Amino acid sequence: MKYFFLLPAFAIACLVPNVSFPQKNSSFKLIRSIHGDIVDFTVDNLDNIYIINTTDQIKKLNANGDSVAVYNNIKKYGKVSQIDVSNALKVLLYYKDFSTIVTLDRLMNVRSTIDLGKKNIFQVKAIGLSYDNNIWLYDELENKLKKINDEGRLLNETSDFRLLFSDAPSPQKIFDHDGFVYLYDTARGVFVFDYYGSLKNKIPITGWNNFRVIDKFIFGTRQDTLQRYEIKTFSMRQLKLPAQLSSSKLLNFTNTRLYALRNGVLDIYSL
Repeated sequence: MKYFFLLPAFAIACLVPNVSFPQKNSSFKLIRSIHGDIVDFTVDNLDNIYIINTTDQIKKLNANGDSVAVYNNIKKYGKVSQIDVSNALKVLLYYKDFSTIVTLDRLMNVRSTIDLGKKNIFQVKAIGLSYDNNIWLYDELENKLKKINDEGRLLNETSDFRLLFSDAPSPQKIFDHDGFVYLYDTARGVFVFDYYGSLKNKIPITGWNNFRVIDKFIFGTRQDTLQRYEIKTFSMRQLKLPAQLSSSKLLNFTNTRLYALRNGVLDIYSL
């Protein structure tokens, strides 16, 4: 078993005073709307859309809104808890109630199934795809960030976070991006690690919904405001959302688009 250990952070980022995005009527331009049985969704970096309906079927649409593939194996594990589509060629589905991860190919065919309980991992809240197509997860019982492969074999793990932090994080989101792993705990902030397990930064972002790391930014929402944090400059910008967006059930982002789900309608805007 290979271990990797945490070192003291070199810097703790502080947010600069908020600066607003340009307030223009053209800030969000509606591209199209998708109507149907939609209760949840996510998007990948190619603007493919993954729609979940009331029966937990997952349908993949391309950037033009055309159907590409469907995942119908919905009765075995029940409701999906988390989808990671950071790599359009490999989709991760996490079923928390069954402690099971299912990996799919780009056409939504099953590649592998991992029963975490059989690997002695019993309590996981967040998972994420790693840069090398393995899987990050946070083991809540052992309080460790772990990396496993598609067979569930442990590749790396940190030390127990309870020994390293006075208030150990309990992340709801994990993103592997640009050489770092981002763990987001809505109550404690963003913990940024390198691939060797060293804590490189802690960003005091708390209380955000719709959290996502994209390119050089961290996006999220807080109440009726879109937040954008620039990772390298530590600068924060914000934009008050129009009513039709602030009342949305779920928002998501890519480099060029904003997606908003409201009353079963998925609206797609240019950014």
